Amino acid sequence: MTGDPHAPTRDPAASLGTIAREWTRIGLTGFGGPPAHIALLRRLVVDRERWLDAQEFEDANAACGLLPGPASTQLAIFCAYRVGGAPGAIVGGLGFVVPAVALILALSALFLSRAPPIWVRGAGAGAGAAVAAVAVQAGRALLGPSFQRVREHQAGRARWLGYLTAGTAAAALIGPYLVLVLLACGLVELAVQRARWGVLSANWAPVAALGHRIGASGGIAALAWTAFKVGALSFGGGFVIIPLMQGDAVHVYHWMTDAQFLNAVALGQITPGPVVSTVAAVGYAAHGLSGGLVAAAVAFVPSFSLILLGGGRFEQLRGSAKARSFLDGAGPAAIGAILGAAITLAGALSEPWQFAILAGAATLLLALGRGIVATLLLAGAAGVLIALAGGPLPR
Repeated sequence: MTGDPHAPTRDPAASLGTIAREWTRIGLTGFGGPPAHIALLRRLVVDRERWLDAQEFEDANAACGLLPGPASTQLAIFCAYRVGGAPGAIVGGLGFVVPAVALILALSALFLSRAPPIWVRGAGAGAGAAVAAVAVQAGRALLGPSFQRVREHQAGRARWLGYLTAGTAAAALIGPYLVLVLLACGLVELAVQRARWGVLSANWAPVAALGHRIGASGGIAALAWTAFKVGALSFGGGFVIIPLMQGDAVHVYHWMTDAQFLNAVALGQITPGPVVSTVAAVGYAAHGLSGGLVAAAVAFVPSFSLILLGGGRFEQLRGSAKARSFLDGAGPAAIGAILGAAITLAGALSEPWQFAILAGAATLLLALGRGIVATLLLAGAAGVLIALAGGPLPR
């Protein structure tokens, strides 16, 4: 990246009105998750407007990948920061995030109501049946690039497999405490690569105890803690948030049933914008509209804070051996968590026809290479037909 790494921004390259318009457009049209968001941002700031050069954009993308939380959201905020300073970061970030949150809350009111129409229940059950296949596809896409970094080192391969296994097991078995496993894997790899840093053998039990005390009542503080884990402590972003949310929302606080959680995940996939906006559906189920707004705010505040407070130091982060080492451990564990999420998502299915839809979705996504949004819409349509034909629906 160019210029003084501590400088917060250059002279604004675009007006706040332009930033609001362009970043909101991406927030409304960014179907397909992080790859689509990155492509749209690059087309805007590098290819079309030339606000950033190609190297600066690639460095920013890599640096965001070293941060916890939703990487594509942080990249969107950072690009707006470079174009319009701190005000630009706030305006552009909100433009990118708010459309997805608004859509999620509107759809949550329909899909998570006490007595949704039968076609709505069928659509949710059908689309929800396919999300386990979406998780597998997301994890598979990340496996190759991650393993590529360690394939020439036998010891590194063994540790990589261990981190991957730990993340998978944690997501499948102890979802609410997954974040501790991610942190532990990162610290172990950091300690291995920098053995002289003995102080890194941190004890994360106090963090777990704090989270348990905060969330003991299941009230708004518990919801805020769940949203904070999603937005600030999930290395890898995307589907890593699923086991973090499912453990709390379904099994600990019982804000949602398994079927409702599957609906929420499907809604997060078929809407544009960041996947983390799914947390708004969890908040809606827990405490209505106010809960959805609180959950979204808590989940996204860390992304804004990281960019506003540290955006000028991204070059240092990109070149940090410590950050790279930590991610070498947390990254494979996060991929394992995505694959482990597929296990819990599939386990939440209750009707035989849902497993048939899951098999069909897996064929479309993994064998035929079809798109996520199209696959989920097809699965939802199949669920509508089955519901209208009198087929059994999950409760």
